[in-house]
Amino acid sequence: MEQKNLANARSDRFVTNRMVTFLCSIGKKPNKHRLIMASKKAKKICASIAASVAVCFAASCSQSSKKTIYVAWSNKQDSYSFVSTLKTIEAIGCKPVVLDMIHSSDLSYRADNTLVDAVDEHGILLSDLAGKVKTNLWKHSDVEKIAQHIDCIIFPGGSDVCPTLWKEEGEWHGIEGDTEYSAERDVSDYLLMSYCLEKNIPTFAICRGMQMLSVVSGARMINDIPTYFASLGKDDHGTHRDHEKKVFAAHDVQVTDKSSLLYKITNTETLTKVPSWHHQGVFSVDNTPLTVTAENVTDDVTMIEAVERKDLSFCLGVQFHPEVAVRKNVDKEADAANYMDLASASSFFQALANHR
Repeated sequence: MEQKNLANARSDRFVTNRMVTFLCSIGKKPNKHRLIMASKKAKKICASIAASVAVCFAASCSQSSKKTIYVAWSNKQDSYSFVSTLKTIEAIGCKPVVLDMIHSSDLSYRADNTLVDAVDEHGILLSDLAGKVKTNLWKHSDVEKIAQHIDCIIFPGGSDVCPTLWKEEGEWHGIEGDTEYSAERDVSDYLLMSYCLEKNIPTFAICRGMQMLSVVSGARMINDIPTYFASLGKDDHGTHRDHEKKVFAAHDVQVTDKSSLLYKITNTETLTKVPSWHHQGVFSVDNTPLTVTAENVTDDVTMIEAVERKDLSFCLGVQFHPEVAVRKNVDKEADAANYMDLASASSFFQALANHR
């Protein structure tokens, strides 16, 4: 206390001496009244400056203390689902950072990062090149340079995954309206996913992201859901994607494993009105490290809705789009009530952010 009083006294003397000098310089006689008034004004200015500095410092600390959530690179960063992912990360008080594209040293790239002589007429990665990616994985890439610092990652939704990257290679599904492949993004995601799985980096994979998690893990895939249903004499009723591609479909999901990370996050056996937009899917995870933890049944046909790696600290893939529900609720979009509630949708991202 004595040191504080001494410091205050020295500060007052310093201000007084400065006021005397100032008043003399402008031709004013430094009488007691003028000194008191000038001193009070100077102290107010100093206090205002100190307060402003404190506010700026606090804001800076708050910004720097936000947890960063990394997002895998996408060739379409203006898409509704991708932007929704970034908005959701911000909505839970975190900072989104989009990683750069990962390159395979087994492939050739142009200056604009597009692949050279690598795709067929549908944009699908050529089989022999896909084989090199699947064989050499992330060790033949620049992933360590780009992602060595990350402590969590989201693989967001997007276009179809090239069937040549599947363990059991598929062909083009033949649907003219679904040809939005990106071999560059598929290679980037495949390499990054293989890295994250090996390094046990907390991972949340959404829709296409869940499919990539499954593909890298060796799962069997469904190339087109309506075609698959038709082959069984069933009707998918547009459950997983609106047939006219105008809105996100909405359906319920049954959580099938109470010991799962999914159940721990949601604390429910049924997730209602999840936003959905996909026509590819996961057929089976048999003989892979994955565990199915949620399903949807439509016309007696079961579709996999969530998978996990239980041997890793946090590795969850969901076939639906919780980020879309978050955005619709936060932005108060007209159809927000058609989809899952804000708390349920946000819980996936909060769980990833809070994971240690």
